[in-house]
Amino acid sequence: MRAPPRPPPRPWRLDSSIVAAPTLDTALPAETAAPGYLDATRDNAALRAFLHGLPGVDQVGVEARVATLSTRSIKTTAKAWAIDMAIGLIDLTTLEGADTPGRVASLCAKARRPDPSDPSCPSTAAVCVYGDLVPYAVEALSGSGIHIAAVATAFPSGRASREVKIADVQDAVRAGADEIDMVIDRGAFLSGRYYDVFDEIVAVKQACGGAHLKVILETGELATYDNVRRASWLAMLAGGDFIKTSTGKVSPAATLPVTLVMLEAVRDFAEATGRRIGMKPAGGIRTTKDAVKYLVMINETTGPDWLTPDLFRFGASGLLNDLLLQRHKLTTGHYSGPDYVTVD
Repeated sequence: MRAPPRPPPRPWRLDSSIVAAPTLDTALPAETAAPGYLDATRDNAALRAFLHGLPGVDQVGVEARVATLSTRSIKTTAKAWAIDMAIGLIDLTTLEGADTPGRVASLCAKARRPDPSDPSCPSTAAVCVYGDLVPYAVEALSGSGIHIAAVATAFPSGRASREVKIADVQDAVRAGADEIDMVIDRGAFLSGRYYDVFDEIVAVKQACGGAHLKVILETGELATYDNVRRASWLAMLAGGDFIKTSTGKVSPAATLPVTLVMLEAVRDFAEATGRRIGMKPAGGIRTTKDAVKYLVMINETTGPDWLTPDLFRFGASGLLNDLLLQRHKLTTGHYSGPDYVTVD
């Protein structure tokens, strides 16, 4: 895998004086969220027909393709490039009930300078926290260019009224989040109420204002690759800027086969519409070896244009430490002890 030049991230940070996000009464009409697919998204029957008309996923083929890509070996300078690339693609995340302002401040310091002993180490793409902790991340990351993501819409279950979900998004955006990670209503999706899911994504996207929207499918609950493909297309048609595998709270979380199915949907959507959607595997990605497999898969499926934080992220916390240890090994020729990195 060659190392293409990495463009600087396009800033989309919201101004701190952002006005209130729109209410439900001013939500974007659903039909305007999917230009070129108005007929397919006019009602539940049309959306069902479209989603079930997508080609079925060849499970054997997907898993064989993953097995082939996973055998690719990356050495020396290419490995060093891949490690730095992976660090720059991380949404460094803490989503625990015991999170505190101090923990968020510590995480933000690590996002800025992952390796304090080496200023050449890149910063992470974003920090992801609960909405009530966004102000502390805003303070800690001021002027860094690192994005601030907040989970919303009754994360991780997605079980709340539409009004509550919209208010959750608005609060996070007003606090300074420039990325919102929403969860879809899996119960509605699995019940065949596709238009309810579609319409809610449209409303959340409108409530985001200028913030980017990542739509979490929670693929571990979708059961089949066909459902993963359908949910991916639904989220993209509704205006999501990213599609994301998981909350990290359900097992299985991100897997290579599911990621391949989602990347193929992203590729096909871009070819059909001209719009590039980002993709974020999250949960269970802990080692440099795992991260490299994902980078190879992106390069071979959507192409090197997606090797940028604008179009790909890792949702992870523990992954960064392993990347730092491997990076130090390449620099010094020996492995460092676990105390070389911070325990988050």
